[in-house]
Amino acid sequence: MPQPESGTAPRRLRARPPLWRRAGFRTRRLRLRTRVILAFVLTTLVLSALLSVIVFALTRQSLLNGKENDALATVGFNASVVNRRLSPDIESEALQNLVSTLATPEGSRPVLRVGGDWFQPSFEFEQGDIDERLRRTVESGKPARMRYRAKDKPFLVIGIPIPGHNASYYEATPLDEIEDTLGSLGIILASTGGGVTFASALVGFWASRRLLRPLTDIGEAAQSIARGDLSTRLEAGPARELVALTDSFNEMVDTLQDRIARDERFAAEVSHELRSPLMTLSASVEVMNTRRAELPERTRTALDLLTEDVNRFEHLVEDLLEISRFDVGTAELDLDVFNLLEFVENAVSATSPAPVPIDCDRATARTRVQADKRRLVQIIDNLLSNAQKYAGGASGIILEQQGTEVVIAVEDAGPGVAGDERQRIFNRFSRGRQAVERGTSTGVGLGLALVAEHARLHQGRVWCEDRSDGRPGIRFVVRLPIALP
Repeated sequence: MPQPESGTAPRRLRARPPLWRRAGFRTRRLRLRTRVILAFVLTTLVLSALLSVIVFALTRQSLLNGKENDALATVGFNASVVNRRLSPDIESEALQNLVSTLATPEGSRPVLRVGGDWFQPSFEFEQGDIDERLRRTVESGKPARMRYRAKDKPFLVIGIPIPGHNASYYEATPLDEIEDTLGSLGIILASTGGGVTFASALVGFWASRRLLRPLTDIGEAAQSIARGDLSTRLEAGPARELVALTDSFNEMVDTLQDRIARDERFAAEVSHELRSPLMTLSASVEVMNTRRAELPERTRTALDLLTEDVNRFEHLVEDLLEISRFDVGTAELDLDVFNLLEFVENAVSATSPAPVPIDCDRATARTRVQADKRRLVQIIDNLLSNAQKYAGGASGIILEQQGTEVVIAVEDAGPGVAGDERQRIFNRFSRGRQAVERGTSTGVGLGLALVAEHARLHQGRVWCEDRSDGRPGIRFVVRLPIALP
């Protein structure tokens, strides 16, 4: 089938994909604007989280250090008071009164051990709440402090040994106020960080939209040019940094427009200049064919070859003229309303050397379409000619109505079209690999290109696919609107 002629391409070694890609993982690249916004958000989030952690840690350390220093001073003073008032003959009631009258900060719970007896003024913190590790350290003669939770409350417990009386003094300072303060601080920091992150997302959206707007304009301009609108140009706007870019882009488009215009004029003028000598040559060949019976055998063979080449040359010039009309924008539709099935039957009988079966349901048989008859005939003729050249002829034509569109499909039983060629064969001067290898192609690759141009002019499209019945061959599908707006 149609494919551009080319030499054998050098073999290229492809790098082996990474393990994660071979394992089936895929990545989706984010849009540039999304990545800019994410950069703003992630940077702000990391910085706010880092700042929040630092502020929280420093505040916590400051509050705990202040609390510990105050508690150490109080516990040391109370331990000295207890040490002075202890005596071998002091009674238990006096010890209980001693513990109850100690000057402790509000909320602190003193606990005194003398020998094997324990004295505490409150049951909110008892000897059983003292951590075993702290108790062993203090009873070994070393003062110690420890922060832990007792009865579901945080405490700072400080123990001081009184070795002369086989006693030890403990004081538990509650830390719930600090815990509440740190909790409130954490909520404030988290809320502030979330607000700052949200604000950074808005700033990132605004900045990305403003910074990437020139790139968006360039992309839209490039798409417009790719669709054929060569009058598209860019404006630099107030950004002086973009002047050089927009000037270069506009200069490139001007150059491209001039180059395309020159090529179009060249093709059109050459085609027109060829028509006059071609008409003379065709007339001469016709005159020679009228005297064919009088010519020798070798001359008749040469005349047959000449006739075939002249016909081929004539078709090539007509195709080039048609293509040039599309290029210069002068191609227009001459619309008529007609019955699709009757039209296709007449077109096939007029263009195909052999009968081709047409498959059409009852609903489609009554469908009337609005189209350019000449161009639609050329679409059918080119598809049937393409099947005749490369697949031994078309095996069938299928007509279907799908909503507000009609489908004309031409099937053959040939070798088919490779997957990597199914888009390329609709390019100009493209011919299929098999046609080039077999050397049977007499075309130049404009037939399918004209089919695509005619379909596009009708606001339709054309493509090729495998046959729906699974048999060998290919199916060329033309989808056109029933009525043009």
